[in-house]
Amino acid sequence: MTRMAAKAKTKSPRRARAAASTAMPLNDLHSGGMISTPLRSNYMQGENGVVWANWRPALRDARNEIQSSWDKAAARAIDIIQNSGWISGAIDQSIANTVGTGLRLKAAPENRLFGLDNKAARVWAKDCEQRFENYCSNPLEIDIEGRRNFGQMQAAQFRMYFAFGETFAEFPWKRRLLNGTKVRLITANRISRGDDLMRNIVQGVQMDDDGLPIAYNAVKRDKWLGDTEYLVRARDALFRTRVNHVFDGGPDQVRGITPLVPALRVAKQFDQLADATLMAALIQSVFAATIESDSPTEDMLAGLLTPQEQAKMAVAGQSIWDGWFAAQSGWYDNATVDVGITGRISHLFPGQKMEFHASEHPNGNYKEFAMYLLREIARCLGMTYESVTGDYAGATYSSVKLAVSEIFEVTKYRRKHIVAPFCQATYECWLEEEIEAGRIQFPGGLDAFYANRTAACRAIWRGTPKPVADDLKTAKSNEIYRNMGVITDEMIANDLGMDIEDVYDQRKREKEMREELGLPDMYPAPTAANGKPLADPADDNEDGPDA
Repeated sequence: MTRMAAKAKTKSPRRARAAASTAMPLNDLHSGGMISTPLRSNYMQGENGVVWANWRPALRDARNEIQSSWDKAAARAIDIIQNSGWISGAIDQSIANTVGTGLRLKAAPENRLFGLDNKAARVWAKDCEQRFENYCSNPLEIDIEGRRNFGQMQAAQFRMYFAFGETFAEFPWKRRLLNGTKVRLITANRISRGDDLMRNIVQGVQMDDDGLPIAYNAVKRDKWLGDTEYLVRARDALFRTRVNHVFDGGPDQVRGITPLVPALRVAKQFDQLADATLMAALIQSVFAATIESDSPTEDMLAGLLTPQEQAKMAVAGQSIWDGWFAAQSGWYDNATVDVGITGRISHLFPGQKMEFHASEHPNGNYKEFAMYLLREIARCLGMTYESVTGDYAGATYSSVKLAVSEIFEVTKYRRKHIVAPFCQATYECWLEEEIEAGRIQFPGGLDAFYANRTAACRAIWRGTPKPVADDLKTAKSNEIYRNMGVITDEMIANDLGMDIEDVYDQRKREKEMREELGLPDMYPAPTAANGKPLADPADDNEDGPDA
């Protein structure tokens, strides 16, 4: 035996144990038996089962998914919005909940950067709010088309978000009355979705090397040239917004997609269910006359005719069927069946029996299935089932309060991340023009504004308050929390959709009017947690809630 053969036969104990551990199955230490297959703990086991076998979607980037599905999704979403009463009404309700008559500006500049005290900053902010309100209320001032005020433009933007999943607005310059800053709403399908890798354009968005959008490839309708593409800069040299693009999505996206995508099939299923149920009900509502007999059909019909009628048919060359229907027609010329207002039924043709059949549709499962479809649609829209359908049967105060509290978080999210960016961009462009024109004084002038644009333009956008199921119970809980010192007047005013400074100013004016007219004070003195009365904040805190 050679040295190599002897070495192959004689293995070290460590190698022998390693070979045995890989060749032998695992030992079952508890039962002493052997396991035929190794244990695994990976996700989605059973790849060959009925659940996973045909479910193998491709894994692609979000931007590629959107690019391949955007046109179909947008077209189907618009079609379902225009032709489905449930979807159209739900979107109207969502707009009313999120936008209402329009988000209102609450200017909140970082006044410490500009050397202003709280009182001076409040005066400056109030001046901005009043002037901006005048600007927003006039369509000729704010809308380049002169059709909508600011609230209507917010609603139009939010409606476009449901249709396309993104909104576009351009801020051109055209002076009509006082201001030159205008807003032009751009439909998302007017932004090209083509790619140009040489110019770093992805789905109509030109970006720099960091992925920052710097221009948009828009499609403009020209009366001579038709549809022409042109680039619109996202910002100018001083970082003034020229195009405001808002969408909600993942980090890889450059365009949005309609949030109705998961509910499109469900909405279509609901329409099909309604159509099929209606058709079945109409068919079953039609009554029919039947004749039951063991004889052949032609012999049975011939037996219902006289010999003279059979002879006349033979001369005329008519069949038994022709004679039968002719006899029926002649009979009903003189015999009336009236199921209208008078409700009369006369004698029928011999051998006929009339029986009315009740409709069996919708069946017992129709309501439950329809409710299930509507609940899925409501969940996709970010609304409650009761709000979408108006059906509050079986709902309690606690259930409605909990549902509204959860859904209102979706409303606040959409206000802040879908509607407010458009409002903020409009406010910044307007404020820059006002400061440049000298109509609003800013500490340090226009240069200081450019250097501190973000701090100077800081704002809060308020909408309608959260719906409550019982106003009395909500007011009582606010009173208890306030007396405990847990919440403040400002927090309560925010829940009611009001500005606490406006409330205090109004209370002060009303108090002065009552004193002037000799009327008693209508407001009871607020109390602290220990029950002792507190002074009116409108009198004690002249600097407002921020002091």
